[in-house]
Amino acid sequence: MSYSHHSVSIHFANAMLRGARLKGLNEQQLMQESGLNRELLSNQEVRITPMQLSRLVQSIQRHGDDDYLCLGSQPSRYGVFALMAKLVIHSTSLREVYKHAVHFYNLVVPASQLNFREEGDSAIFTLTLTEPDKDPEFALLDFLLLLWHRFPSWMIGQRIPLKYVTFCHAKPAHFEEYRLMFPCPALFDQTENSFAFDRSILTSPVVQTQQNLSSYLSRAPLDWFKRQSYYPVYTRKVMDYLEQSESMADTSMEEIARQIHTTTRTLRRKLDEEGTSFQELKDSVRRDEAIHLLSQPNLPISRIARLLGFAESAAFTRAFKHWTGTSPSTYRKSKS
Repeated sequence: MSYSHHSVSIHFANAMLRGARLKGLNEQQLMQESGLNRELLSNQEVRITPMQLSRLVQSIQRHGDDDYLCLGSQPSRYGVFALMAKLVIHSTSLREVYKHAVHFYNLVVPASQLNFREEGDSAIFTLTLTEPDKDPEFALLDFLLLLWHRFPSWMIGQRIPLKYVTFCHAKPAHFEEYRLMFPCPALFDQTENSFAFDRSILTSPVVQTQQNLSSYLSRAPLDWFKRQSYYPVYTRKVMDYLEQSESMADTSMEEIARQIHTTTRTLRRKLDEEGTSFQELKDSVRRDEAIHLLSQPNLPISRIARLLGFAESAAFTRAFKHWTGTSPSTYRKSKS
C-alpha cells in the first residue's frame, strides 16, 4: 500500500466560506457540492481531503462569478485565470510565464497587484491585495501564492524549488499548514507577501501545450492542494519510507534506521533535533490515509484499522479521535 493521500485543515474551508456568506451565496449548496456539512465545519480539529477543498473552491468561484473567492476588493471574474493560462501557454520559458502572467493580471484584476523581479541569484514573486482586510484569515492570500507557485511549476514540468515564502501578517494559528503548502521555510511579519527561488531556473522551457491545458484547468485547483512538503533531511527520509510502506503494522523505527544505514539511536536523535519523532510522523501518515479510506463507504472500519497497523478497531478509534477530535464512525457519518 502506498500512503500517498494527504489532508488539509478545515480552517481553509471555513475561511473560504466567509467570502461566500458575505456575497450571499447559498452555503448549503456549496457544502453539498463539495461534500462538506456544518458538523465537519464546526470541528476545528477536523481535516478534509484536497478533493473536498478543491470542489469548494470551484463552487464558490462558479456561483460567485469570482476567481478570488469573494474575498478581494473587487471580483476577478470567473474564468480570468483560465484566460490567462491560454495566453501564457505560448510562452517559451518560465521567465516569460511570470512576466506575461503578472502583466495580464495587473491589467485586468484590480483586487491585487503582482510583481516579479530578479535580484542577484534570486527570482522573487510578490503579491499585494488591494484591501487585505477583506481577507482576515488569509485564505485568498494563501490560495493565490499557492497558485503562482504551482501553475508555473506545471508549465515547465517540474516543481520550482522555493528558497522561502514571506508574509506581512503575524504567524497565524494555522501556521503549521504552511510547511505542507510551500516546500520551504515560511517567514512572518515581513515587508511583503512573496516567495523566492533560484534565478537560474527561469530559463527552463515551457513543456505544456494547448492540448493538455484543458484537462489541467478542469482539475484545478486540485493539483495545487496536493502536498509538496518541506521537511528537514531525516524527517523527509522517514516520511518517504512510511508513505511507501506496504504494511504499517510491520514498519518500525529499527527497520527504517537499517534502510537508511544508520542506528536507531542516531535516527531518534536526528529527529529530535529536527523537532519531531518517529511516532508523530507515523501518526501523521496514518491520519491522512485514514481520512482518505473513510471516504470509501464500502470499506469497513475494522478493515481500515488493520490496513493502518492497528490490532483492534478500538485502538484505531481512540487514535483517530485523538488526531481529529471525532471518532471514525462519526467522521464517516458527517460526510454522508
